[in-house]
Amino acid sequence: MTSDTTRSAGDDHGGESPPVPDDRAASVSPAPSRRRLLLFRIAAVLLALAVFPCVEGVLALFDLGRPNVAEDPFVGFTGSHPLFVLSEDGERYEVPPARQNFFAYESFPAQKSPGTFRIVCLGGSTVQGRPYSIPTSYGTWLKLALQEADPSRNWEVVNCGGISYASYRLVPILEECLRYEPDLLILCTGHNEFLEDRSYPGIASLPRWLHGPLGAVAQTRTFTLLRGSAQRISGAAPAATDRPLLPDDPDAMLDYNEGLAAYHRDDDWQAGVIEHYGYNVRRLLTIAEEADLPVLLLSPCSNLADSPPFKSEHRAGLSDAELAEWDRLVEEARSLYRSNLHRAAALLEDALAIDDRYAAIHFELGKCYEYLSRSESARTCYVRARDEDICPLRILSPMEEELRAIAEERDVPFLDLHELLEARSRRGILGDDWLVDHVHPSFEGHQVIARRLLEMMAAEGMVEPRADWEERATAAFEKHFESLEDHYFLRGGRTLRALQAWTRGEADGPPAHLRFPERITRRRAGEDASGPDANERRAVQNSEITSP
Repeated sequence: MTSDTTRSAGDDHGGESPPVPDDRAASVSPAPSRRRLLLFRIAAVLLALAVFPCVEGVLALFDLGRPNVAEDPFVGFTGSHPLFVLSEDGERYEVPPARQNFFAYESFPAQKSPGTFRIVCLGGSTVQGRPYSIPTSYGTWLKLALQEADPSRNWEVVNCGGISYASYRLVPILEECLRYEPDLLILCTGHNEFLEDRSYPGIASLPRWLHGPLGAVAQTRTFTLLRGSAQRISGAAPAATDRPLLPDDPDAMLDYNEGLAAYHRDDDWQAGVIEHYGYNVRRLLTIAEEADLPVLLLSPCSNLADSPPFKSEHRAGLSDAELAEWDRLVEEARSLYRSNLHRAAALLEDALAIDDRYAAIHFELGKCYEYLSRSESARTCYVRARDEDICPLRILSPMEEELRAIAEERDVPFLDLHELLEARSRRGILGDDWLVDHVHPSFEGHQVIARRLLEMMAAEGMVEPRADWEERATAAFEKHFESLEDHYFLRGGRTLRALQAWTRGEADGPPAHLRFPERITRRRAGEDASGPDANERRAVQNSEITSP
């Protein structure tokens, strides 16, 4: 009976099985097959990820596909000259006069004597000790402390801090210094990355979230081997031939008169600079690792509380009505700095709701918060003011994060100089109490850094300090400081004033518009949209913001 009924139903549809009702179709879901497909894809990805380290290991075993860390795919140089040359008597290596526009005079024995521990301090002007010089840099204080901590050894510290030297300029110096048998590299870089004009067209065309992963992959043996094979098969030349060529020494935009005019908001360029920075820090660490040279990696410090942004610009697309309301809010807020900080802060918050990219207002709001004892909010504003600075002369937050990530990735001892000094700041926010300008530590700041470096060396087993080393170091510091002549401090003060003028775009070099016409043309075109007066506003002076 059942069989006949079923057969008849089928006959009604031309001998085919009857269609399944819609409600049954909904209950018979293809989800299991989708899940299997998803699981298969996940398994494939995991398998590929598992195979990748194995491939890297095999290539390393046979020394295949080694990345050419000496080659920078982003920039090249028109020439290269050694930092150190032999003295006339052949007894010492020394910085020649031709390099002393950017490096202070430094020398060390050509023959490394037995029992000597030679340290190379590499980086920018912070390493050199600017606005003063090597005698009051953390490298010198470290040497004095080491001599007191363990006088049985001969300690040498070679200062390779170059004025305006960014990370991409440090690679040739490190490669040269490897010839001088160093025992430790102390690397500190990050403030000078935005000083020179260069382009990153390849990076600008990619989504920003891909920059970091691609930079890491580009330094693997697998990628290097595949890229080389593809170039040989296709006959294509390496892409590095298209990179911009820079002069042997820095050509900073601020070295030109009215150099600030060459800076404008360019998020793509900034992303390229940050990617290049991370790439070069990894290059430097790879070079040291291949030479079995231990590294202490330092993140530089910034003046947050007492250094306003050097240049501010409005966000793109600000309408005339929005700009007029922004002007009104800011003008009213500034009129209340001496009488009603609570109201002034509220008005600045409203202004930032209209335009949250104007760096100076973040700084002014931070100053209001600080005087209102809202330290955490103040610090957040100061950091945002630094990160939105159109002329970034201080390391940016993404670069700090990248540096810390690289240290963890490479298992390198890491010291955050900003955290170190800020923990000792009386306000809890790093400012003029430990820094002499926007980035450079004071004499006492350099001494604090030196003590912490010695402690790190002790933790790494490089030195076994005697019990009373700190007291002995303090006495040695005082004796050394008193030995410095008056003209040393006078010259440093003069350098500081010139440096402050330099940050304002007041260098006595040639006119910036002649050297960087394209940059200044683009900047002027941007003024048409938001008004030149608005773009030229500066952060209010600290003395103008007081408690009511």
